[in-house]
Amino acid sequence: MNLLRTKSIEQSIADADEPGRKLKRSLSTWDLMIMGVAVAVGAGIFSVGAKAAANFAGPAVTLSFAIAAVTCALAIMCYAEFATAIPVAGSAYVFTYATMGELLAWIIGWNLILELFTAAAVIAKYWGIYLSKVFALTGLDVPPAISLGGVDLYWGAFLIVAIFTVLLVLGTKLSARVGNIFTLIKIAVVLFVIVVGFTYVKFENYTPFVPAAEPTAGNGAADVLKQSFFGFLTGAAPAQYGTMGIFAGAALVFFAFIGFDVVATSAEEVKNPQKTLPRGIFGGLALVTLLYILVSLALTGMVSYTQLAEAKSPTLTTAFEAVGDTSAAKVIAFGSLVGLTTVIMVLLMGLSRVVLAMSRDGLLPRALSKTSDKRSTPARLQIICGAAVALVAGLTNVDLLEEMINIGTLSAFVVVSLGILVLRKKRPDLKPAFRVPFGKVVPIVSAVLCLYLMTNLAVETWIFFGFWLVLGLAIYFAYGQRHSRLNERFAEANASVNGTPLATGTPGSPVEPADEDELSRT
Repeated sequence: MNLLRTKSIEQSIADADEPGRKLKRSLSTWDLMIMGVAVAVGAGIFSVGAKAAANFAGPAVTLSFAIAAVTCALAIMCYAEFATAIPVAGSAYVFTYATMGELLAWIIGWNLILELFTAAAVIAKYWGIYLSKVFALTGLDVPPAISLGGVDLYWGAFLIVAIFTVLLVLGTKLSARVGNIFTLIKIAVVLFVIVVGFTYVKFENYTPFVPAAEPTAGNGAADVLKQSFFGFLTGAAPAQYGTMGIFAGAALVFFAFIGFDVVATSAEEVKNPQKTLPRGIFGGLALVTLLYILVSLALTGMVSYTQLAEAKSPTLTTAFEAVGDTSAAKVIAFGSLVGLTTVIMVLLMGLSRVVLAMSRDGLLPRALSKTSDKRSTPARLQIICGAAVALVAGLTNVDLLEEMINIGTLSAFVVVSLGILVLRKKRPDLKPAFRVPFGKVVPIVSAVLCLYLMTNLAVETWIFFGFWLVLGLAIYFAYGQRHSRLNERFAEANASVNGTPLATGTPGSPVEPADEDELSRT
């Protein structure tokens, strides 16, 4: 059993053209850029920023967003180099398989499933709640959940997931067009928030810009579980604000940047990926970063961070209600609903593409990788993913696992950043259209920053993450390792070698044992 066997780039590209499992290349630079904005300008801009300002960083949440953006940008450079070298579905999973071996590729794929599935379920649930708020603003009392046999059913989650599952089954280009319309609407709403918000700014609210660190309220084991893993490891008492609060805020708002690794999962559906992918990814990231920083400046200038902290679940709406602008609060409620809509669509697509890539390789059942003959979409898989997301979002308290989204993303970012160094060493012959600048410096700094942000997530998040990894390893050794197509190729090649006493080229010359590096390129 060789857990470090790698799959060659050539084989990954060949598998992407396997009849019955192909995806159609239909997305342009504009589609990719909008896709990144679509998934990033959502829950992050309407709620997570306010939460980070209230509980972690104060006005310095602007720095939290900047740190998260820089970390994301460094990691996305590594994604762009990989994606132009290996333009197939699967993102970090495929990149890891080509560089660090099957076991680590499985772990990263498993973590991507955690990220995308949890994010889709959490945001679908929020979408239903926001829909009820929009109804309330129009005078209609429509509860977000209905009780069925003592179980709360969040019907809105079922509705929105069903709609976008159908659209994605009908075609990636069609769903992208619908997403483009929604994205342009929510960008207009965000610009409205920025312009109106700055009219209420009071500069005294920016003071102190970095609030002094103070102990968190509460005590006992529960308080320890909520503190950062870094604070737990260093023995620091649970606290909020201060310099550490800025990094804790960055770890939280990193949720706002998860869309850009999802964009890389669409590499197989992009026209001219060598040029389109880098342009689309970086264009979207630049626009999103600018919007986030402007919104956070408006938010913390409108009201004091202490006032935000008094709210049970602070959002942008909290700030506008505090200054008495209820009409703007209505616009934000509508913008939040529209914003979350496109996020769900992109996450559902990304989830199905990661599972498709893993099932192509046999690590998950191969039947899942079948695509429609007519539309070249993984219709069966998309429906399964949509049904699973809808059930979890509609019937469970999935929002308790919000930070699991971040830890899944960051773990993938760490491996992809280091994987670039491995790729360059193993395949110096490759000439990807985009190459990360400054040699080894950027990938290493990216990996260190991502790992540090991971340590700023809560202790309980790491505990849940540990359970998820144990479950994933159990599935891999029980199913994935035995059904791996690469494992089958190794077995066939070795059987062929062992069963043939002579080489075909030179009579009488013995056959050498199969070289694993050569086998990985078969």
